[in-house]
Amino acid sequence: MSYFKPTQEPPPARFDLLARHEEAETIQARRDIVREPFVTNDLSAVTVGDRIAAVVENPAPLWWYIAVSIAGGLAGLTGIGVLYLICTGVGVWGENKSANWAWDITNFVFWIGIGHAGTMIAAILYLTRQRWATGINRAAEAMTIFAVMCAAVFPGIHVGRVWFAWYMAPIPNGNAIWPNFRSPLLWDVFAVNTYLGVSIMFWYVGLIPDAATMRDRIKNKVLKYFYAVICLGWRGSARQWVNYEFCYLMLAGIATLLVITTCTVVSSDFSTSVIPGWHGTIFIPYFGVGAIYGGFCMLIILLVPIRLLYKLDDIVTLRHIDMCCRFTLLMALLISYIYGMEFFIAYYGGNPNEQYHFFENRMFGPYWHTWQLMMFFNCVVPQLFWSKKIRRSPITAMIIVIFPSIGMWLERFIIIVCSIHRDFLPSSWGMFYPTWIDIMTFTGTFGIFFLMYLLFIRFLPVIAISEVRGVLPEANPHDAPVIAAEKNGAHHE
Repeated sequence: MSYFKPTQEPPPARFDLLARHEEAETIQARRDIVREPFVTNDLSAVTVGDRIAAVVENPAPLWWYIAVSIAGGLAGLTGIGVLYLICTGVGVWGENKSANWAWDITNFVFWIGIGHAGTMIAAILYLTRQRWATGINRAAEAMTIFAVMCAAVFPGIHVGRVWFAWYMAPIPNGNAIWPNFRSPLLWDVFAVNTYLGVSIMFWYVGLIPDAATMRDRIKNKVLKYFYAVICLGWRGSARQWVNYEFCYLMLAGIATLLVITTCTVVSSDFSTSVIPGWHGTIFIPYFGVGAIYGGFCMLIILLVPIRLLYKLDDIVTLRHIDMCCRFTLLMALLISYIYGMEFFIAYYGGNPNEQYHFFENRMFGPYWHTWQLMMFFNCVVPQLFWSKKIRRSPITAMIIVIFPSIGMWLERFIIIVCSIHRDFLPSSWGMFYPTWIDIMTFTGTFGIFFLMYLLFIRFLPVIAISEVRGVLPEANPHDAPVIAAEKNGAHHE
């Protein structure tokens, strides 16, 4: 009879599959609780400064010269179109008696919307103390200035006689001609100029500490003198930092209120009229949401190539791209709700002109394909961002947001052209078709925008060095100190 002999080997664990599942669930729960760092790979403050400043200090890569050449060539198209317009007259545009506001105002509202978004994003995220926004604030602020510059091309040239465009400003002159303060065109002049001035101040104040950093690092004597001038004698003392933070906070508050005011002014250009499709109080949130929507899309388009080409994926992390995609998805849901409310208001209001415009002209009229593309690009395509995998794929996210960017331009085209090409008299209905001058002038503004942005990233830090350093663990006085030798794996004796 054989007896039981104990073995030295432990018996096989029962329920090992369940144990492994519970362990995996525990690890995933800990990862969900612990948020991702704002800067990955444990970069130090010195390394962050070196990585961002290297974009300016190192020689410009070949792709930068190619991109500048392409952007400069596109920018020249706007110059040719404007020069031909001045020499010939506004008859070279495709506008007519029915669509007397068309391609030029569409492009103006498109660019001014992107301009609104940049400062709004940077200011609101700063006021709400969103520390993850440190990697995108500088790019958003610069985007505002360049977009407003592109938008400023159109109000001056669409008045016809460009050499009299200065009459729009309240400047005393010998003829005692004062602008008509009841004109929406003058509202835009005041709103855009004020907004541009505050946006430049907001961007410039945030740039002062980084300009001082570049002053101390750069070897080129000409650039060193340039940075020494724009940094205004910054030395980084405690008193300077206190005054700087207070000034930046005040400018963020002023810029936020001014963005809302400017959106109100631009939307009032349309809502104060009685034309079906324009006359509605929903235009104020409509323009605000649309501006933020287009701004986040353009921000992703700008950040992803810079992140990849300059190897800044440790500073502009997947978390930044993910958060931008989430805001894009939120704006897509809000704009979808506004589109639905437009149709509901037209139905509930009982106005036959409004009902005809929305339920027949927009959906089944001559520009029905434009409306369908707008709805698909703005409402359907961004729903892909419900997937975390897509949000964390920078190239995929950049490709996706190109479609809402096109959709936002189509939205402005539908608001302006589709609302006025068929007015109250069917005998005066007409169609609008853009001419090659229209297309050339608008295409060139993209060249102006990207040319200015390429020059910006070449000569100024594209990411705020001081702000990124402020979110590092070593900037927290309560964080445990880390010795450099231990951090690199060496033994400290």
